[in-house]
Amino acid sequence: MKKSISITLDIAEIIFDIQNKTYLTGRSRSDALSHERVAAMQANDDEENLDQVRRSVSTALAQLKTRVGEYLTVDATSARNSLQEAAGSVVLLLAMPSNYNTASLEAIAASAHDFIVARAVADWFVITDKSDASDYAEAAERALSALDVALCRRVRPRRPAAS
Repeated sequence: MKKSISITLDIAEIIFDIQNKTYLTGRSRSDALSHERVAAMQANDDEENLDQVRRSVSTALAQLKTRVGEYLTVDATSARNSLQEAAGSVVLLLAMPSNYNTASLEAIAASAHDFIVARAVADWFVITDKSDASDYAEAAERALSALDVALCRRVRPRRPAAS
């Protein structure tokens, strides 16, 4: 019998984390000669910035769903390439093996969040600051590895109690 688990990702939190990471990375690169470059690195809520971030989040979510596809419970027979909304949440319903260790649920949620954020930041920096893009692409890959570990956690079998 499969265990049904639900992973909820808050899109506003993901977008805030993307904006915060680009802000902090930009601030750490700041010097007397680079104000314009640093300002361009920092994602914000301006329409053109937010649309690019939302597109990257949409793409990362699609990649995430492919990665957890073995477990993903979905009846969809079609898809759209529309932008991810900037608010609300995405719920991933997973059908895990009966011996899945639910102690790893938070690790799945954290790894999924980290992957989406790092992938979106890498996409952002490909446009605004190529020198930092590869660091975030590598962080996205590390998040996927952590996700794989969390998905594969199992509990030890127990001998049935004697009657």
